Amino acid sequence: MKLTKLEHAALIVELSGSKLYIDPGSFTTALTDTAGAVAVVITHEHADHWTPEQLHRIVEINSDLRIFAPAGAARAIAAFDADLDVTTVQADDTAIVEPFYLRFFGATHAVIHESIPVIDNVGVLVNDELYYAGDAFTIPEGVAVGTLAVPAAAPWMKISEAMDYIFAIKPRRSFSTHEMLLSRAGKDLSNVRFQNVTELGGGEFFALEPGDSIDL
Repeated sequence: MKLTKLEHAALIVELSGSKLYIDPGSFTTALTDTAGAVAVVITHEHADHWTPEQLHRIVEINSDLRIFAPAGAARAIAAFDADLDVTTVQADDTAIVEPFYLRFFGATHAVIHESIPVIDNVGVLVNDELYYAGDAFTIPEGVAVGTLAVPAAAPWMKISEAMDYIFAIKPRRSFSTHEMLLSRAGKDLSNVRFQNVTELGGGEFFALEPGDSIDL
């Protein structure tokens, strides 16, 4: 598989000429060249993880596209376009959209503040290799994670939590995501911290910038 990191939380996974998009949101440059997309996974309803415009750019040229989202995000998508067929997913669900095998984990977004309602959130494991938990630190129990996407900055987290998350999972590879709130200095700092703790667990860290790709 080929993984391409876009800005913030958005990822593209490519295999055998097919594409899987994850969390194309408002902090991500307008998507282009979306031909070949077979599925989109939206981890939760916040705009930095999906927008109607970004979703439309994928849907309009991929008529057989499958869309997966937790209940809250599915309702938000239906409010945008009731004709879109969204598969609602929750923890322990699985789906096959060739050539991708998807497993879902978790239930809720991390707590931002007691004054803010907690919303639905699911993490996704792609082909038993790439794991991204969305806006949460859900550990996929019983899974040996090959490649872990690690949130670097958000109102709901601090960097020590992300470091503990990496060390608990001990992936073979990790890279940072969810970093558009950071300055260049902040990104460099989080990358160093993530690299250190990934290597302590026996893995390798990749300091991916938007547009960078790695083969998994």
